[in-house]
Parts: sequence; structure tokens; C-alpha cells
Amino acid sequence: MSYNVNFKDLGLRDYKETWDYQAELFKKIIEGKKTDGGIRINDNQDLPGTLIFVEHPHVYTLGKNGSENNILMDLLQMRARDATFFRTDRGGDVTYHGPGQIVGYPIFDLGLIGIGLKEYISRLEEAIIRSIREFNITGSRLLEGTGVWLDAGVQGKERKICAIGVKASRYVTMHGFALNVNTDLSYFDHINPCGFKDKGVTSLEKELNSKQDIESVKRIVRDKMREVFDLIWVCLLYTSPSLRDRTRSRMPSSA
Repeated sequence: MSYNVNFKDLGLRDYKETWDYQAELFKKIIEGKKTDGGIRINDNQDLPGTLIFVEHPHVYTLGKNGSENNILMDLLQMRARDATFFRTDRGGDVTYHGPGQIVGYPIFDLGLIGIGLKEYISRLEEAIIRSIREFNITGSRLLEGTGVWLDAGVQGKERKICAIGVKASRYVTMHGFALNVNTDLSYFDHINPCGFKDKGVTSLEKELNSKQDIESVKRIVRDKMREVFDLIWVCLLYTSPSLRDRTRSRMPSSA
């Protein structure tokens, strides 16, 4: 079933600001699904979904059921590395976001797509697996957790290239995935990524031994998301053409 979606590339953007923007879009779709005695009480139930791409300044985030024991540094040490910290309402444990990483936030109504949460996460993984295949990198799933991994099942070699952590209510999603492209992987040294102590992390840059054009990678990921979820783009919006431009711009309207 095809699904209408607005695509918005926010460039480099503060984590909390983007989280608030997601929540606004999320709430708007949920409000459109409310009923009174089986009759819809809002007229915006057919709102298109939104797919946000963004890079964040250095930030650590912890899922609602995550353990602070997986954070191996204190707030003063985070500040020394110009990093911030947020406890979030997504699933999963602790992870890192930073420049050079494509963070994707799909705010989708799974009811209109016709799938459940398990299939949704599987499709997110599939979109990333297909994306990195364009670089001759073979990604796969891991039984013990979500995300996309290289050498999954090969003890001592398993490494995650894309983390996934989502929130869903009334079949509407927010939060999403984080694909390491040119990410500074040293920031992962201060956490047990996603709660794993015996598995590594990697990036396209590390696997290919060269920095990648992140805009080209974004186009590939966006196209694979469209392919896997059968999306129809209603609007493509780029609010910060250069991810190196740190000038703050106004957040686009949620309309």
C-alpha cells in the first residue's frame, strides 16, 4: 500500500530541538486518529507522514528501558568532549549521535501502510541493508538485537553500522535509525553501544578506508526507504543545503 510522505533534510540540528519537532508531527497524526464512538473527531486523519534526515552535534541518548551502567563517562567528561546527554522515550539502550552520521526519523502511520511494528523495524533494517549494498558492503540482522550489522554471528568480528530505536503509539512512529557514514567512532568508546559489551561499531568510512560524500549516501538511503516502504514523496524540503553550515535556521513548519 503506497503511503504519502514529506521528506525533510534538516542539516545539522540540535537534538532536543529535533526531538520536539518530531513530537509535534507525531502528536498531529495521532490527534487525527482519535474517534468518539467510532466516528473520527478530526479531519486530518489523512495527513502525510514525514521522513526527517538530520545530523546532530555530539550527543548521547539513552532509551527508556536502557541502563545508565552502559554509560562509561560522567557529565563533566561528556562536556569535555563537547557532548550532551538525553534520556529519551524510544526503545533500546544508549547510543551516540554526531556529525557524519545520517539520523533518520520516520513519523509514519503504520495503519495506513498496513504493517505492524515488528515488520516496520524489519523494513527499516532492509532499507539500510540495501543502501550499504550499493557500496559492496553486506549487512545483516542480529538475533540478539535490532539494527544492521556486519559479520553478524562471527564471534569477535560483529560490528554495528546502523542503530535502530523507535517509539510507537496508536501505530504512529517516531525516532528511528542512525547510519554511521563518516562518524567519529571514538565517541562510542565511552559507552556500551546499545548495551553490548562484546560487539563493535563501524562506519562506511572505516569499511571503505575513505570519507564518503554524505549527500550521495543520503540520496541512496532516501531512495531505498521509498522502495521498501512504497513511499510517494509529497514534498522534498532541504533547510540546510550544506551540513558544514552551522548557521541556525528556523525549523520548518509541521503543516
